Amino acid sequence: MLPDVRKYLFDIQKACQLLAEFTAGRTFDDYATDALLRSAVERQFAIIGEAVAQVMRLDPDLATAISESKRIIAFRNILIHSYATVSDEVVWGILETDLPRLREEVNTLWHRNLPAILAASSFGSTHGSNPMTLISKPS
Repeated sequence: MLPDVRKYLFDIQKACQLLAEFTAGRTFDDYATDALLRSAVERQFAIIGEAVAQVMRLDPDLATAISESKRIIAFRNILIHSYATVSDEVVWGILETDLPRLREEVNTLWHRNLPAILAASSFGSTHGSNPMTLISKPS
């Protein structure tokens, strides 16, 4: 697995985790009336959509293991380019029905490829197993 693909899978995992944390114990009414929560949720969905698009570009075969990958990318494009038309009900529905499946699929991909990830030169004893070490730090 390419280092960039590992990074994008990690980004998807992290965004899914943050979405779960942001919305834990919250209701649709909380979401609909809290601009900060809506902004945070939409940002994480945008990250997921972009990361899925990059996985698809770099490793199309691997991307097929992410069901609805094209719809995920399309949703990201709506969030970014047609933000005024985003429906709170649709976003909340995706959180409740589609996000758990995506999280499970990406975790499965990650763990299925874990031996290769840990053996890769950018991981191991000097970097640990944190894919965030692949991200360049600003100078």
